[in-house]
Amino acid sequence: MTTMTSTRTSSAVTGRGLRLTGLNWLVWRQHRATFWTLIAGTVVAAGWMVYQRMGMMDTLHALGWPHPKSENWYTSVGKGAITMTGYALGFLPILIGVFVGAPLIAGDLENGTAKLVTSQSVSRMRWIITKLGVTVLVVFLGTVVLSQMFGWWWSPMKDRPEFMSWAEGPAFDNTGPVLTALTVFTLVGGIAIGMVLRRTLLSMVVTFGFAVAVQIAWSYFRLQLGNPISLTTHAGVLNSSPPSVPSGAVELDTWFTTASGKLYGWATCAGGATEKAEQACLDKQGIVGWRVDYLPASQMASMQWFGASVLLALTAAVIAFIFVWGRKPVI
Repeated sequence: MTTMTSTRTSSAVTGRGLRLTGLNWLVWRQHRATFWTLIAGTVVAAGWMVYQRMGMMDTLHALGWPHPKSENWYTSVGKGAITMTGYALGFLPILIGVFVGAPLIAGDLENGTAKLVTSQSVSRMRWIITKLGVTVLVVFLGTVVLSQMFGWWWSPMKDRPEFMSWAEGPAFDNTGPVLTALTVFTLVGGIAIGMVLRRTLLSMVVTFGFAVAVQIAWSYFRLQLGNPISLTTHAGVLNSSPPSVPSGAVELDTWFTTASGKLYGWATCAGGATEKAEQACLDKQGIVGWRVDYLPASQMASMQWFGASVLLALTAAVIAFIFVWGRKPVI
């Protein structure tokens, strides 16, 4: 009986070893609850998006899509679910950074697990590299799946800014490489914070502040990633309107312009008592027309990849810091 049990146990370990062995297996087993939660969450969220996409397509086909007869056909397509999902995905980098990144190594440092493991035949650097590599891989694959599924869900309505503007967070941040880049950056940032502070709860609190700051900074600089295009007129301003931007474009700013190209705020001379006084003010400033700066929808992909490359460069810098810090006798 004992021999048979030992043989079965040995076979199970051997079978498992064919899939995951050594330190990789140990890291997976230590954090298996977290990893399986991430995997299950990805599967459930992806299934939800598939279900919602099918419902959207049924509605679109009922309206005659892709060549609907009604001009306002898009108003019949509910956007509540996709908008809600987009905002929910926006919290993913924060959640991953706080609940996965911060405790990953801080927990080992706090409870002594790191010292126990590295006192064996495993070096500090190998331990850090394995934990970092396995965790980043799981998060990377999960966010890639989610971003692809969200983009697939949104794609039939991509050309309808009334439905969801491509420059807004729910669309821009959750399609292409942005979701993955933001989440991985916040993850490694949380890991680095945990290594420095060495206390799980404190690391989670600080990582939350870090992740929120990253999201705020990203939302501020998102539109700075593009190359603005300008439309200019020279037909005056009192009897003419600013030029219209192309469909789907995001208007950045509207100015008054002079013949030499000098710009004034569109409220310049707005305080004139009469139209004649206002025109005299405009003539004095040399204002001859309007200028409108905008970003076309065609720049979305290039802006996303440029932003993602910046985030990945910052991620590489944080990982380099983790490796340098990990060489210190702290674990």
